[in-house]
Amino acid sequence: MPIRSPLPIPAFQIAFLLVCSIVPTAALAHDGQGEHSHDHESGKAIFTTRGESRTLPMAKEEDAFQFIVYGDRTGGVPEGLRVLEQAVADTNLLDPDMVMTVGDLIQGYNETEEWMEQMTEYKDIMNQLKMKWFPVAGNHDVYWRGRTEPPQGEHEASYEKHFGPLWYSFAHKNSAFVVLYSDEGDREKNVKGFNSGKLQTMSDEQLDFLRKALEQHKSAAHVFVFLHHPRWTGRGYTGGNWDVVHEMLKSAGNVSAVFAGHIHHMRFDGPKDGIAYYTLATTGGHLSAEIPGAGYLHHLNVVTVRPAGVTVAALPIGSVIDPTEFTPEFLAEIEKAQRIRPEQTDHQMQLQVDGSASGSVTFEIKNPALRPVDLTVSLDQIGTDWKSSLDHDHFKIQSGESKVIEVALRRLADPESTLSVPKIRLDMEYVGESARIAMPPVLTPVSMRLSAVPADYFANQPDRCLNMTTEQDAVRIESSELNLPDGPFTVEAWFNPDQSAGMRGAIAKTQGSEFAIFIDEGVPQFDVHLNGKYVSAKATKKMLNHKWTHVAGLYDGTEVRVYVDGKLAGSKTASGKRTRNDLPLYIGADTNENGSAVRGFLGKINEVRITEGAAYEADFTPEKRHEVTPATRLLMHLDRTLGPFVLDHSSSATMGLLGSDDRLVPAE
Repeated sequence: MPIRSPLPIPAFQIAFLLVCSIVPTAALAHDGQGEHSHDHESGKAIFTTRGESRTLPMAKEEDAFQFIVYGDRTGGVPEGLRVLEQAVADTNLLDPDMVMTVGDLIQGYNETEEWMEQMTEYKDIMNQLKMKWFPVAGNHDVYWRGRTEPPQGEHEASYEKHFGPLWYSFAHKNSAFVVLYSDEGDREKNVKGFNSGKLQTMSDEQLDFLRKALEQHKSAAHVFVFLHHPRWTGRGYTGGNWDVVHEMLKSAGNVSAVFAGHIHHMRFDGPKDGIAYYTLATTGGHLSAEIPGAGYLHHLNVVTVRPAGVTVAALPIGSVIDPTEFTPEFLAEIEKAQRIRPEQTDHQMQLQVDGSASGSVTFEIKNPALRPVDLTVSLDQIGTDWKSSLDHDHFKIQSGESKVIEVALRRLADPESTLSVPKIRLDMEYVGESARIAMPPVLTPVSMRLSAVPADYFANQPDRCLNMTTEQDAVRIESSELNLPDGPFTVEAWFNPDQSAGMRGAIAKTQGSEFAIFIDEGVPQFDVHLNGKYVSAKATKKMLNHKWTHVAGLYDGTEVRVYVDGKLAGSKTASGKRTRNDLPLYIGADTNENGSAVRGFLGKINEVRITEGAAYEADFTPEKRHEVTPATRLLMHLDRTLGPFVLDHSSSATMGLLGSDDRLVPAE
C-alpha cells in the first residue's frame, strides 16, 4: 500500500489536512442565528424525518475555486526533487483548479546540454499533476554559465521553447492570472543580474503587455500577479521601476494579490493600496535556516478565491494526508512498530550509595512488524556524569529478527555533580513500501542494582514524604527488582490526597495481572488478579479526603481484604495463584501495557511497604513509620534521595526512580 510523505514534517504548529474524494449530498451548516422555515419546494432544504425542529441554513452557493502556488525549487541539494515530488502528491490530494509557480524551476546556471536535462527532469515530475500548471521564469531558469559566450537572452529562448512565454496572462472563472518576467536585465549588453539596481527595470515592451493585460481583464473579480523577484522589498532591487508597476496594478482596481519567491523564506508585505504582497519560501530549494516557525520551510500556498474575497494558507510539504492509507493492516503494522523497545536482558550494573557505578548492560531489540525498521541507538542523559562505550549505532532490523547491543557504563563518585539516570534512546523509522515513517523516540532507563546500603543510611532522617503534582509522574520500580513470591502478601502505605476525583492508581502493577491499590472517587480498593480475573475488595464509602490515611491491601490465600486506618473496609472471598507480568510497579500511578505511568495519584504518599504473607489477621493500629521484618520485600520510607532514586530499606535493596516532577517534602 502507498505510505505518505518520505519527508520529515517540521515540528512546529502544523494543522494536518485530511483529504479524500467525497460526493456531496446535502451540506449542513449552522450559523446560530434565527429560525428558518423548511423550503420543500426548492429541493435544497434540509431533509429530516424528525418533524418540527429548528431548521438549518444551507451552505452558501457561489463560484469559488482554489489554486496552489509553489515556491523556489533550486539552490539546494538534489534531494530537493524529492520535496517537489511530495508537493505534487500533496497537490493531487488537494485537487485545486491549477498550480502556479514563482520561478527558479531548475538548477540552471549552466549550458544548454545540462539545462535540457534539468528541464526534462523538472517537467517529468510536474507533469504528474492531475491539473494544469503554469511556469514563471526565475534567474536559475534563464542565467547562462559555462565555457562559451552566452547567446542573446542567455537561456530565454530555451525557456520559451520548453516552458512557455516569459510573460503572459489568462482568465479562469471569475479571475485573471498575469505572469511577469523579472530577469530581463540589460538586453543591449546581454547582461543579467539581480544585485544591481539598474538591471531591475522592466522594459517598455513588458510594461505595454501589462497595461493591455490589465485592460483585457478589467471585468475580473480578482487579478493575481506572479513573478520571481519580490522587487517591492527593496533590498538589491532599488533603482528599478517597481513603483511604476505597482501604480499600474493599483490603478487597475481589481488586483488582489502578487506572489513572488527568490528569497527562500516566507514574507508578507501589505496590503499596499489594497494589494496583498506574498513572498514564498521554497518547494525543494535551499533553506538558509531551519526555522520553520519563522517561515524557513518547504511549503505550498493554497489560495481560495470567492467573489467577495481571497484567503491564502501555507501548508508544509508532506503535511497533506490521504485517509485511504489508514487501512486496518497499515494501522496494525504501525502499532507493532510502536511497541518496539530495548529490553535489558541483564542487571549487572552496580550503583554505590556514593553515586559511583561501573559495569555493562545488554539490551535486545526485536522487530515484530512485517517490514524492516531503521534504528539509531544512542545514550541519552541529562548531565555528563556517565561515560559510555555507546555513541550512535545505526542498523536495520528485518521483520522477525532481533539485535543485541552491549553498553559499558562508568560513573565516578562526584559530590559536585547530580546523579542522573542514563537512558537508551531509540530513534526509529518504519520502512514502508514507498516511504519511511518516523516513530516517536523511545527512552529506556538503564536498570541498575544497588550495592550494600550502610546500616545507618535510613537512621535519623527527617520525616518526609513523596509529593505528586502531575498525573504522569510516579516512582517506578522495575519488575525484576520486586522479589515477591506467589502466595499471600500485603501492600500498605499512608496517603494524603490533594484531590480524589476519578480512578487513581496509588500503588499498582496491573494490566490484566498482578495487583493494585486504587482510589476511586476517594473510595479505596485492593485488586488482585487470581485465576484469570481480578478480585476486588472495596470500601463502601469515600474514606480518603485531604488528610493522612493508612490503606492496606491483603491477600491471605482465602480472602482479598482492604483496611483503612487499621479497620476492615471491604473483603472478597478468593483463592488461587497471582498472575504475573513484567511491567513496573508504580508508587503513585497505574501502569499501561507499555509500562508507562497513567491515572496518577495527586497528593502525598509515605511509608510504602510490601510484605510476603498476611501482615494482619484482624483490625490493627497502623505504624507511623513501618519497620523492616524478615518478610518485608519492599520498604520505601521516602525520606531521602540518591540522585533521582529513592532506596529500599528491605534486604532486597531495591531502587525506585522518581518521576521528573516528583519531590520529597516534609510529611506534615
